[in-house]
Amino acid sequence: MESALRVARENAAAPEYAPRTTWEALTEAVRETGGYPTRAQAEHLTRLVLTALGTHLTGDERVALAQSLPPEAGHLIASRIPLPHPLTAREFVDSVSTQLTDSTPATARWDVSSVLTAVSTTIGPALTDQVLSQLPRGYALLFGRAELAAAMA
Repeated sequence: MESALRVARENAAAPEYAPRTTWEALTEAVRETGGYPTRAQAEHLTRLVLTALGTHLTGDERVALAQSLPPEAGHLIASRIPLPHPLTAREFVDSVSTQLTDSTPATARWDVSSVLTAVSTTIGPALTDQVLSQLPRGYALLFGRAELAAAMA
């Protein structure tokens, strides 16, 4: 009985996350956001970017993001071992760029931003804020958000 009460309390305290879209809808959103000619291209980019992102998140944010995305996307996040220190936004884009054929810094940034903006739209602003809280400055732009600098006193 005590064990059942403990489990009930833990489940009540832990927020429930569920996929907010399908893999097909997510990759179609990436295709539309990036203006890619095929969903296959959007799927390839989505896999690359989410696999790379999975190495940058830990803890509750990682779990919540993985659970809020379709299972195919959530697995890409959850199956990666986090790096000891996340890359800067520029280093992140550069690391994805090395896996793309004929990529330039500008096209790689477009590709990464297309995926992360679609992800942000899918997971909503609250979870996007949580994810961004784990990442170095500069990632907000990749998620399709303005990154405001603190005013100098």
